[in-house]
Amino acid sequence: MQSIYQRIGHLIESRGMTKKAFCENLRISTGNFGDWKRGKTTPSTNKLIEIAAYFEVSLDWLIVGKGDPVWGVMEAREGYETDNYKIEIQLQNTSLREPEKQFIKEYLEFIEYRKLREKGLID
Repeated sequence: MQSIYQRIGHLIESRGMTKKAFCENLRISTGNFGDWKRGKTTPSTNKLIEIAAYFEVSLDWLIVGKGDPVWGVMEAREGYETDNYKIEIQLQNTSLREPEKQFIKEYLEFIEYRKLREKGLID
């Protein structure tokens, strides 16, 4: 499965849900869902976290399609590249669109923020 939308569609089908029921349960407009399908937009970070929790799947799998979908969010820093320069180089060598690249950068910043907050280094 290549896109976030395709992975979400797979989850919806595997639950035997309709796309309409999924949208209603997660308070997503059908217009936004259609934009995801067309690649016009991608779900926000908060919405992806909500979707991953709803289906009880790994956020890593939902966002980038790697790993096992049932393993939970990877919190160990070892798995994430944190050198911003290296991230830029890696993202340049992908077929991701610019909004998807930006989303990945924001997600990594979010994980770093959570770690700092858990350690009590920021409020």
